Amino acid sequence: MFFDELRQIPEIAKRNGTSVFVVPEEQKVEIPQAIILQPEDKTVITIEQVREVMRKLELKQTNDVYVIVRPADKLGIDSANALLKSLEEPGEKVHFVLVTKQPSLLLPTILSRAVIYFWRNPEGFNLNIQADEKIKSIAKKMIVAKGAELVELAEEIKKKKDGVRDYALSVLGVAIEMLYKSYFITQKEMFLTKIPQFLAAYEGVARNGNIKLQIVANLI
Repeated sequence: MFFDELRQIPEIAKRNGTSVFVVPEEQKVEIPQAIILQPEDKTVITIEQVREVMRKLELKQTNDVYVIVRPADKLGIDSANALLKSLEEPGEKVHFVLVTKQPSLLLPTILSRAVIYFWRNPEGFNLNIQADEKIKSIAKKMIVAKGAELVELAEEIKKKKDGVRDYALSVLGVAIEMLYKSYFITQKEMFLTKIPQFLAAYEGVARNGNIKLQIVANLI
């Protein structure tokens, strides 16, 4: 999904328990009275910081509460795992706003619990995609694959012995980021029109759907 102006973020976030907003690092994201979760030493968001935020959210909320996690890709594995339950069931009045410039760096378990929004203004984005070269290779092939090629790629993903679902989500997440950035580089609509298909496949896999079926059914 896309949004046009940064000031729309609070309104959009209010619709969801957890949202990821893809925004360049230097752009300000401001929500009045939001709880801010960010690295204290500019390297990683610690599990202690996450637990402190969780304690603040234990009280029953009567008004909408926003938690801005930025940059969300600085969540360590332990801190991300500590946050997962809250991201999945944040409470009626709690809204998590995860801000990052590189969504492919977020753990698949984080992305699977969120709705992803891309800012239409590409200025300032890092066009490089930080991901495993094998994952990027499969993602590139998946973007242009048709019919039998797509089935073969789905089978290749399923050969992953450990963490196959997370692996599939990583491939789809990288493909989405590639499509998004390719559109802004080339302005070719073909990249833009494919994003909803990949988002549907991502959502289906994240919800424990059959990996091969979700990939083939949504992308063919």
